[in-house]
Amino acid sequence: MGLSRDCLIVSYYEKNVPQHELLLVKQAAISMALRDELLKPIWHAFTALDLDKSGKVSKSQLKVLSHNLCTVMRIPHDPVALEEHFKHDDVGPVSTQGYMPYLNKFILDKVQDNFDRQDFNRMCWTLCARKNLNRTHLLISDEDAFKIWCIFNFLSEEKYPLAIVTEEIEYFLRKLTEAMGGSWVEERFEDYKLELSIKQQSLSAWELITLVGTGTFSKGVDRQTLSMGITEVFHELILDVFKQGYMMKKGHKRKNWTERWFLLRPNSMSYYVSEDLAEKKGDIVLNANCCVESLPDKEGKKCLFYVKCSDKSYEINASDKKRKQEWIQAIQMCLSLMQLGRTVPHRESLQKRRDLRQKQQGEQEELELRMRELQTANENKQHQLEALRKVRQEMEEQVAQKSSELEQYLQRVHELEDMYHRLKDALEDEKRARQDEETVRRLQARLLEEEAIKRAELEQIHLHQQRAISETEVEKQELRKEGTAKENALQAAMLQLEQLEKERQVALEQYQEVVQKLEDAANNTRTWKHKVAHHEGLVRLVQPGSKGPQKITNWGPASFTEAELSLREKDWQERKNQAAENQ
Repeated sequence: MGLSRDCLIVSYYEKNVPQHELLLVKQAAISMALRDELLKPIWHAFTALDLDKSGKVSKSQLKVLSHNLCTVMRIPHDPVALEEHFKHDDVGPVSTQGYMPYLNKFILDKVQDNFDRQDFNRMCWTLCARKNLNRTHLLISDEDAFKIWCIFNFLSEEKYPLAIVTEEIEYFLRKLTEAMGGSWVEERFEDYKLELSIKQQSLSAWELITLVGTGTFSKGVDRQTLSMGITEVFHELILDVFKQGYMMKKGHKRKNWTERWFLLRPNSMSYYVSEDLAEKKGDIVLNANCCVESLPDKEGKKCLFYVKCSDKSYEINASDKKRKQEWIQAIQMCLSLMQLGRTVPHRESLQKRRDLRQKQQGEQEELELRMRELQTANENKQHQLEALRKVRQEMEEQVAQKSSELEQYLQRVHELEDMYHRLKDALEDEKRARQDEETVRRLQARLLEEEAIKRAELEQIHLHQQRAISETEVEKQELRKEGTAKENALQAAMLQLEQLEKERQVALEQYQEVVQKLEDAANNTRTWKHKVAHHEGLVRLVQPGSKGPQKITNWGPASFTEAELSLREKDWQERKNQAAENQ
């Protein structure tokens, strides 16, 4: 957990909880931040003791590590507690999971912020550098490598194994370039970032030391300038130095002006004899009651300002107006941060970058999850579309089949309609044939009636002739004449009879022709009736009634009915008998 986030928590509690609880919250926040800061060097030391990279360290080495940690962090060491903690673990080496409970309970839970963190860092550095630091081709000293290692621990992610991401690498290299007085070349780092992204997206502490120590981003810069740049970044990021430099300070007793090396931190302003920080001369403790103000020129000194505290004031002389203003602004910023309960800006910015990365990572994971969900939904849609395509294809096949069946049905309907029209025409033909037959029958009946009349007249003439012959001879002669005349009349009548016979024959032929037409129409009707009955079974043809047996006479078939013929036979027989009687 970063310190700026803890400060936000503390700021919230300052407004919402009582004072005694607020003190506990602040202590808990500081303790958590301190614990996270200490775990990274300890992790380096633990992994350095893991010589065969099995993830485990022997208990004897852990005893030494624990003793050294308690020594540098000013914690009473209890070797019995370590033995007691691992008394059930007789198998051999201990893993980080096995060591962490002891580390938390007997070391980190007891640690106070009253020890020199640089001694702690150097102890852990000594353990891990011996194994991991490759000094070949390095342009920097071990001291500078140690400072880069500390910077790595500060900027690395709070995940193990520790690594520094490209964003923090760029931040550190920018700071280093500015400290060396150089200009940042964005294109060079972009090329390096592209090369780094191909292999990996982060560096270990030793890879970062190699990157800076080999001068990859400091070509044309001498070793001293590089070392000074590393030291300046180390002071800013690790020692929380806001500003440092030489200024003149007025003494409190002798009132003389002496040059001192000033070092401004969040809660103090220390001054040394020189910049090597070997001899410390004093501290100006900053608190909420302090203030900084500009002073007018006096005693031949220009660019004066003083820092006023509750117990005393300090008069300081900067080298020029620009530095004077920079120092006043830096001290005022320290006092403002102290009043607001905030930490140093670079720690806040680090936490903001981490929070932003976590947010981006969360958004990226959410985006990936949404992409997977969308991909799954898309696959489901594809499956649904494929199923719809299959259903559509099946429906198209069914439609095609139904269309084919419909076409066949329509074709059958057209055929039935055609058959119906033909049947209708056949029925019309049959109707006309029946009308023609009726007409011919009426004509035949009329001819038969005329023939019967003529025959009756002929028989009457024959009877008169017979009576005339039987009367007298004279009359016979006369009758002969008359008979001749009548014979002629008979011949004419016979001719008329023959003519009637011919007309009857023609009428008979016409009647046979009409009968043939009627039979053809009936056959045609019967044929269509069978076809329609075969296709639909709906049409029932009207057939002519069955005909009785026909009688054949000398006048032709069906000239008379049986009753008429029997009457005519009876009438003829009576006439024959009467004629025989008259003779």
